[in-house]
Amino acid sequence: MTIQEIATTRRGFLAGTGGLVIGFALMPKSSAFAAEKGVQAGGADALVTLNTFVRIGTDDTVTILSKHIEFGQGPFTGLATLVAEELDADWGQMRAVHSPADDKVYANLAFGLQGTGGSSSIANSYEQFRQAGATARAMLVAAAADEWKVPAGEITVEKGRVKHPASGKDSGFGALATKAAGIKPPADVKLKDPSKFTLIGQELPKLDTVSKTNGQAVYTLDIVPDNLLVAVVAHPNHFGAAVKSFDDSETRKVKGVVDVKQLPQGVAVYADNTFAALKGRSVLKVDWDLSKAETRSSDQLSADYAKALGEKGITASEKGDVEKAFTDTGLKTLEAQIIFPFLAHAPMEPLDAVFIKAADGSLDVYNGAQFPGMDKATAAKITGIDPAKVRLNTQITGGSFGRKAQFGSPYMQEAASVFAATDQSRPVKHMWTREDDIRGGYYRPMYLHKMRGAINADGRIVAWDQAIVGQSIMGKADLDSTSVEGASDLPYDVPNLRVVSHNVKLAIPPLWWRSVGHTHTGFAVETFLDELFQMVGKDPVEGRLEQLTEDPRYAGVLKKAAELADWGGKVPEGRQRGVAVVKSFNTYVGQVVEVSAGADGAPRVHKVWCAVDCGVAINPNVIKAQMEGGIGYGLGAVLFDAVTLGEGGAIMQSNFHDYRSIRINEMPDVEVAVIKSGEPPTGVGEPGVPPVGPATANAWRRLTGAPVRSLPIVAVATS
Repeated sequence: MTIQEIATTRRGFLAGTGGLVIGFALMPKSSAFAAEKGVQAGGADALVTLNTFVRIGTDDTVTILSKHIEFGQGPFTGLATLVAEELDADWGQMRAVHSPADDKVYANLAFGLQGTGGSSSIANSYEQFRQAGATARAMLVAAAADEWKVPAGEITVEKGRVKHPASGKDSGFGALATKAAGIKPPADVKLKDPSKFTLIGQELPKLDTVSKTNGQAVYTLDIVPDNLLVAVVAHPNHFGAAVKSFDDSETRKVKGVVDVKQLPQGVAVYADNTFAALKGRSVLKVDWDLSKAETRSSDQLSADYAKALGEKGITASEKGDVEKAFTDTGLKTLEAQIIFPFLAHAPMEPLDAVFIKAADGSLDVYNGAQFPGMDKATAAKITGIDPAKVRLNTQITGGSFGRKAQFGSPYMQEAASVFAATDQSRPVKHMWTREDDIRGGYYRPMYLHKMRGAINADGRIVAWDQAIVGQSIMGKADLDSTSVEGASDLPYDVPNLRVVSHNVKLAIPPLWWRSVGHTHTGFAVETFLDELFQMVGKDPVEGRLEQLTEDPRYAGVLKKAAELADWGGKVPEGRQRGVAVVKSFNTYVGQVVEVSAGADGAPRVHKVWCAVDCGVAINPNVIKAQMEGGIGYGLGAVLFDAVTLGEGGAIMQSNFHDYRSIRINEMPDVEVAVIKSGEPPTGVGEPGVPPVGPATANAWRRLTGAPVRSLPIVAVATS
């Protein structure tokens, strides 16, 4: 049986294949070449399939098939927790691997196809994976009842042991798995009452931590089959440019270079090893056609954005009478414009994929597929291989932050084109370098916000007028909700509100970046609001609480973050604190940041207090880690990062020396409180990012008197 033959019917979901031993094996890095045989990373040796998501080994291990990619955000652990809870398994017996690529069986219930994104992994799987665990438990109990000739109702399951107390019979899962797999699964199962949870809510260790820290974890880059070709592609330095001609005479002189091919995306260099491929590309001469390229600089784009403000926009939200409200007496008003730069995703693992064609004509593709079904279809289309003969093997991956979630799979189009251009007799590893990735586009778009607000003598904001200029990530001509989310649904009770969006078209490909629209709307809203409060001497926490009237969960995280920070208490000499609260992907996060000025005039962030409400907390350990990671990622961006286009439109940045992450010695202390909640669980991969930028900017403004009108902050503060 192959992964292609797993049933896709509803019965298939409940009963799986019913067969014995799928043979997925743990693949040590030393034998990563075994990938050419089509196995997946992780799992135990002998596994019985109980249903689409649960397999049990003869050694009692329970392996869950994660329909979501594991790139550090924790679905392996979170989904395994859901199954283990309802299965009454012991945490020590749980394992996780990626599921096969299948847009029907393994669909993200929020998307309708298989995919990971929008902090949806746990939210869309909460009941599905609990049902999978409960179904497997019922089948094991039925198998034990038949084996022991006792009523099923007298059987208990606890910490991975199936027991019949009256007779003293006892068994692990493995001894019952084969019989259980042959039992018709129940049509319906009752899930536990949350008060009975023993694993959900516990700080369980992540399943993938050990292998990632001892070097055993296998990434796409580790897959090195025999006779491998390594391929890199020369891309243009301007977005929208195309190959006019190229001279590969020097490239072909490089020892190890095998071939050079022109592709729609650029010019590919094939070699026997990575060194030769990169050296060959470095001496390749390409003449680029810039006739359709973006040749404006970032400064010119900024000026054009400002002109767009004078044009009629798309109304995203409107209530009250904004224009009249600004004419009322006794108000103080404020206007501001904030410009946000392009941002690269810069995950630690750049894009890569391995293609291996077998003697029977089938194709194995290995990559960190955020939308594996789409990537699989793209690989099949471009290589001309029957989709039924293509296996997309999702690998654990070193981050994404949105970079690997692209509709139409443009990266896979390039990788598959590289392979298709060969005779396909040799495996091919297609790689992007760090420079390729940072200069390769698909950025968080550049945005311009124009803000106008009015506040009365009581410190209540009575009018809010906001216009946003930027590319539509969704490619829309009308309103793109990702451009205005967090602003059009302003959480504050402002009686006169208007939010307008202006779409602009550039040759630069846009893409969602970790937490999408909230990265700029959260910053604009929370800094402008804070500035209005400061203008009338209103405490920023008190002011927010007075106007957060509709959803108590906002107030809950704000109060908790303030409590953690002892808001209103003594602040160390030379420091100031700022606060922000943002809901993104239905998760509420409040943060307080403490900042001082370094000797170079740049801000130094010392501490972040964070409160998060994400509904039922599946694993507080993972939630805290995601908040910490989001804070580090968000701080790196607001303090240091911008992708800029120079004169003529050329991309200026290339690697971590000029587009850098926050460094270890710059990471602040972070204290996280997880709010207890009975609400359905939501995601945590992205919501830690948006508040840290405005909270930092608010602290910086209160420390220096300088409001942040452009990013990154360090570049402005030290210029």
